Amino acid sequence: MSTSPNKTAVITGAAGGIGKALAKRFVERGVNLVLVDLKQDAVEQVIKELGLNDSNSLAVAADVSKEEDVQNYVAKAVEKFGTIDYFANNAGIEGPSGLIEEQSVQALDLVYNVNVRGVFLGLHYVVPVMKKQQSGAILNTSSLAGLMGAPGMSPYIMSKHAVIGLTRVTANELAAHGIRVNAVLPGTINTRMMRQIEQNFGDVEAFKSANEAATPMGRYGEPEEVAAVMNFLLSDEASFVTASLYTVDGGMIGQ
Repeated sequence: MSTSPNKTAVITGAAGGIGKALAKRFVERGVNLVLVDLKQDAVEQVIKELGLNDSNSLAVAADVSKEEDVQNYVAKAVEKFGTIDYFANNAGIEGPSGLIEEQSVQALDLVYNVNVRGVFLGLHYVVPVMKKQQSGAILNTSSLAGLMGAPGMSPYIMSKHAVIGLTRVTANELAAHGIRVNAVLPGTINTRMMRQIEQNFGDVEAFKSANEAATPMGRYGEPEEVAAVMNFLLSDEASFVTASLYTVDGGMIGQ
């Protein structure tokens, strides 16, 4: 992967497994980073671990479901670095597990506020910056759940289907402005979110074994494997790729 000096990337959900792995990839390319997550200390810890400093990074605490927080992280990115070249619209939550009649409206709202409203707001405020530049690359994090159905996770699955719809709409709206929009769809990946989903379903080992058996490659993926695909899509090497959905799932979708 070629270097990208003087470029700036914004990553939401930057303190999570996939966000942090992507940040590491950007560091290797020399990209300035604006790292966004719910807790300031968590993002500052990522900056410390990656060996970044005030000249090439910025930590911003934000609840992506709150419009004023999204406005703030976009404004701070532009104020510090003057541009947003790459946007990893990555923050998301899994929400509670349960059958449709067991799920509450509050659970639905919680998941949608982060996974759909948060993605929409990120696009809403980053797109004008990129339009002014007439360039940029956006990557929304959906999930294999955005293409499939599975019992017990209706709010999450609904939300990730919605992210795919947003990706396709914005890709078509922005292609003429030199802005690419794609989505990455991770399968079962070794992250905190996956650990929580396993616990939500009760028998952790049984759930994990069932997922591994359902994956042709026979294992969970690693955050670094997802980040490698994201890094490609958020680079000039993917210059003719837009409106695309990239699964990183060990072959599960192919069955």
